[in-house]
Amino acid sequence: MELFTIGYERASVCDFLVTLQRVGIEQVIDIRELPQSRRKGFSKNQLAGHLEGAGIIYRHFRQLGDPKHGREAAKAGLFDEFKAIYNAHLDLNASLSALKDVASLAFEKKSVLLCYERDARYCHRKIVADRLSVLYSFRVNHLGVREGIGEADSSRQGRSEFARASI
Repeated sequence: MELFTIGYERASVCDFLVTLQRVGIEQVIDIRELPQSRRKGFSKNQLAGHLEGAGIIYRHFRQLGDPKHGREAAKAGLFDEFKAIYNAHLDLNASLSALKDVASLAFEKKSVLLCYERDARYCHRKIVADRLSVLYSFRVNHLGVREGIGEADSSRQGRSEFARASI
């Protein structure tokens, strides 16, 4: 089975949705602890609405979010500390249960793990994806959102339904 990850940093909603559609994503699994964003369209309810308009299911797993002290370590550039904090968080029973639930969902539908950071190397979603790969034999692919892909795609297709619904 294949599992994808994606970050929306610097992305527009339109470019983000086109990226998901081109890969055939059926389900977004949001693993932000706090699914709020200063980036327009990426807070939980807005994002869920955009995804629904594109025919993509939205799920949120707060338990797999990076705890505050892990986020602080990452922001400070202390990536070894960040990884240690987050790996310890994933070893909690509640996190292991959430991982099992995510794996079950990802076995049923083509899924992507969502967080903010553009580069998966510096994001907890890579740690989650790696853990799911070890536990459940997922092949992991990290996606990037290419700027302008949504505008180019919608002009080529006469402004597709999902692009219209998402803007």
